[in-house]
Amino acid sequence: MYDVVIEQDIASAHQLRGYKGKCENFHGHNWRIRIEVSTPQLDDIGLALDFTELKSVLNSVLESYDHAMLNELPDFKDVNPTSENMARIVYRKCGEKLANRPVRIKAVTVWESSRAFVRYYE
Repeated sequence: MYDVVIEQDIASAHQLRGYKGKCENFHGHNWRIRIEVSTPQLDDIGLALDFTELKSVLNSVLESYDHAMLNELPDFKDVNPTSENMARIVYRKCGEKLANRPVRIKAVTVWESSRAFVRYYE
């Protein structure tokens, strides 16, 4: 089995609706998002999945989140823009974009700081 992993950094703001504490106030994070995909096979030139292709998929999903107020985006209209929800949404959106490739998304990890992260997988 082969795992291919890409990480990307973005900056955005949010506030947590219904939260009792500092995070209910408007604040920002420098997020780090990692996507991990797995496959048992290599292509004709010995690649599991080109890093460039995986980076492009992740970047296309994260583009609307970078330098944005997450609460104002359609993805977070009905759910809080928590690290947990972001990880799940990124996982599913990337999965849709990779549906025609011979890989399976293993996990998406979202850091909201260098010491706090969430890992989502199905």
